[in-house]
Amino acid sequence: MAPSSFSSPSGERPSSSRPLGVACVGYAFMGKAHSNAWRNVSSYFDVPTFEQKVLVGRDTSLVAEAASRYGWATSSSSWRSVIYRDDIDIIDICAPGWMHAEIAIAALEAGKHILVEKPLANTLAEAELMTASAAKARARGVQSMIGFNYRRVPALALARELIAEGRLGTVRHVRAAYLQDWLSDAESPMTWRLRKETAGSGALGDIASHAIDQIQNLTGETVTEVTGTLRTFVNDRPGPAGLEEVSVDDAVWATLGLTRNISASVEASRVATGQKNSLRIEIYGSAGSLTFDLENLNELMFLDATLPVREQGFRRILVNEPEHPYLEAWWPQGHIIGWEHTFTHQIRDFLLAVRDGSQPSPSFEDGLQIQRVLAAVEESAAAKSSLIQLNATTIEGA
Repeated sequence: MAPSSFSSPSGERPSSSRPLGVACVGYAFMGKAHSNAWRNVSSYFDVPTFEQKVLVGRDTSLVAEAASRYGWATSSSSWRSVIYRDDIDIIDICAPGWMHAEIAIAALEAGKHILVEKPLANTLAEAELMTASAAKARARGVQSMIGFNYRRVPALALARELIAEGRLGTVRHVRAAYLQDWLSDAESPMTWRLRKETAGSGALGDIASHAIDQIQNLTGETVTEVTGTLRTFVNDRPGPAGLEEVSVDDAVWATLGLTRNISASVEASRVATGQKNSLRIEIYGSAGSLTFDLENLNELMFLDATLPVREQGFRRILVNEPEHPYLEAWWPQGHIIGWEHTFTHQIRDFLLAVRDGSQPSPSFEDGLQIQRVLAAVEESAAAKSSLIQLNATTIEGA
């Protein structure tokens, strides 16, 4: 294993002979998914040696129980004390969005490599501070990465390869819809995900961010124009104090303009009754098309428009061959993998970047770009769908 490339707060480099020490902040939904990946990644991929040192959460008894179940050596209720430990080299941030900026900036300044769940932050200002901190830390050999795990779906990674190889010709437009129904019932209880002060936004940051990242990642292009609409259909939900106000969106619609004259549409909803976790992406080019649905994540549909018309039609590619991205590590061809494997692939790529001293992808800069698009959607929606133009540093109303 290559030695770690940063100094501890005491100025001493971690020993190149000891495993990397990992701490995970958060033990609920995302903490569980990330913990599963940390527990399994070295069983299937050749990665640097590491140890699951500590799981962090606010409830002392619950986090201790989770740490025992998820394979962490110890637990803690103080992320501040953990980031300064000399035996911790990596901080994996799975806490709610309102905590991202404070934890990430402190950990980067303490010389820890950072993986943080999407979206990067709750606000554009916080995302800018995090990205600036990451850039300074990178100059010291400290790496940072944002967790858009769907980049690690083998079928979507294959789609990106096919597009880059020119199999679709000139990409013209993309449709992306991320639909869930877990809030369809108006009696579903209030959670931190429904309060702007803790979640930042609703379906916009939670799931539309994935769709926007896929549009940019698959095409290799950048969003430059945004028109957006936000809707909240259930304004109050039952909470501990009775009915509480929902201060984020239930659903979002956006039209995007990208570089190279690509157009895209985005739809995201957490009240789409009957849709459980459907991220559907359609990419249309001059020489072919691709479609994908997360609820069939081992499949990619491909149409080759260079064939004679009488032979054209979408064909199903079962993405399970060892030649497909990431799959050489798993099962014999034809044996499917699942949603949880995307986090294992993500941890694998992050660890290899830390080992090699290279910038992992997606970077905080990538996360900041997504945050600009999210902010533009909100601004456009507030202005009743006026066009918002983006450049490298600002968002301006047109």
